[in-house]
Amino acid sequence: MAAASYLPSEDQFLCSICLDLFTDPVTIPCGHNFCKDCITEHWDRCDRCQCPMCKKEFNTRPELHVNTFISEMVAQFRQSAQQKASSSSSSEQQVFKPGEVPCDVCTETKLKALKSCLVCLTSYCETHLEPHLTASSLKRHQLIDPVENLEDRMCLKHDKPLELFCKTDQTCVCMLCTVSDHKMHDVVPLKEGYERKKAELGKTEVETQQMIQKRQLKIEEIKHSVDLSEKEADGEIAEGVQVFTALKASVERGQANLINTIKEKQKTTEKKAEAFIKELEQEISELKKRSSEVEQVTHSEDHLHFLQSVKSLNIQHRPPSKDLRKFSLTPAVYEGTVVKAVAQVEETLGKEMKKLLEAKLKRVQKDAVNVTLEPRTAHPCLILSDDKKRVQCSDVEKNLPNNRERFSECIYVLGKQNFSSGRFYFEVQVQGKTEWDLGVVRESINRKGDITLSPQCGYWTILLTKGFEYGALDDPPVLLSLKSRPKKVGVFVDYEEGLVSFYDVDAAALIYSFTGCSFNGKIYPLFCPGHKYGRKNAAPLIISPVRVT
Repeated sequence: MAAASYLPSEDQFLCSICLDLFTDPVTIPCGHNFCKDCITEHWDRCDRCQCPMCKKEFNTRPELHVNTFISEMVAQFRQSAQQKASSSSSSEQQVFKPGEVPCDVCTETKLKALKSCLVCLTSYCETHLEPHLTASSLKRHQLIDPVENLEDRMCLKHDKPLELFCKTDQTCVCMLCTVSDHKMHDVVPLKEGYERKKAELGKTEVETQQMIQKRQLKIEEIKHSVDLSEKEADGEIAEGVQVFTALKASVERGQANLINTIKEKQKTTEKKAEAFIKELEQEISELKKRSSEVEQVTHSEDHLHFLQSVKSLNIQHRPPSKDLRKFSLTPAVYEGTVVKAVAQVEETLGKEMKKLLEAKLKRVQKDAVNVTLEPRTAHPCLILSDDKKRVQCSDVEKNLPNNRERFSECIYVLGKQNFSSGRFYFEVQVQGKTEWDLGVVRESINRKGDITLSPQCGYWTILLTKGFEYGALDDPPVLLSLKSRPKKVGVFVDYEEGLVSFYDVDAAALIYSFTGCSFNGKIYPLFCPGHKYGRKNAAPLIISPVRVT
């Protein structure tokens, strides 16, 4: 009874090749036991016929016979294990449900698998997993969370577990693949390949998250720009509404004044005409009365009565005749009335335009940057101050290196700072000068020999020549008519808008704007103080600090 109840350990019935319970166990001459198929396949793969356990070699392959005793013991063990499993508290374990991985060992009620073994290619419930947790030979097996289709983890060519990773071909392989198709390849254990790939993916994930974060920041930046643009748009609309409201009121007021003035003149003319007519009608009435009296007398045949009546009428004294020329009435003259009304509207428009330009100048001044001069670009005739804020022309040409950045023919110098996005603004004092050029240029401009100043060649500049002629070097050049001579010129650039504007700072007036500019890369401020003629045009160009009032 004691022998019947004895159940050997599962370790005693495990094949050391497949690490599973014996199937058709055989004993080789050295005494070790294996599954018949396992040892046969092992010897088929190897050049030598030896024991996988003790490495003892055999001259000839031993004839294999199933060890019936061990086979019966394994069968008895299996039956006892199944009985034990079925009698265990299976009710406490979760029954397999659709969408879950079932235990591959359960024969009757399928329980939910707790783990899958990558070596056995089998999924186990809690009960059938126990040997993998207790048996020393099975503890080396790799357990993972339960997965389906473990057969997909078998090599299709050799029907062996895919337990290696070929780094050369970036694919999973079995042991037999390493001696055939992947013989000279860099092969590592599956776990090592997993860890390396996981580390690579982790790094990629970090980079991806960084890219996501950068793009999220860019989105926030764009949204912020939209908000700023919306605020600017609202401000422009408000200013526009204010200007047009003022203009509308001025036009309506001018129209009303014009109509009232014309009507008043017309009323005056009508009153004067009424007075003339009244006076003339009164005179006509008196003349008619006298004419009637005369007519009555003239019809008398009595000589005595006739003469006496004539005497009483006092015909000899004719009534005074008024000078009709004083009753002359010409139509009212309205010349200049409409012109004057329009002039008042123009005056209002001028005032509103000045307000707009002052507000615009204040806005662009907020984009002021600190600009200094770059000596490496200066023509040898130019003298730069120590603080690199002033430049003037000299009578003597210095001996300087003719480096690639330096202007060799034109007396120009560039700013040290370059810009490839956004907005920037700077101011230059031009007071006391009869010649100068100012603006911005592309980095790629020609700096040697003759230079053509035009947007097509990468120059956006305005200039003063002869002391009184102002021009914008556009395509074609534009002669500028300015109300006053600027003492300080402001230069504003909106890179994205392709806009370069020049302002008379003191007058808060727009001098000229280049629009639709194609900068194509970095742009630099450009300064030219003009040639010096004795004391004439000797004053320097001065980069002034921007003061926003």
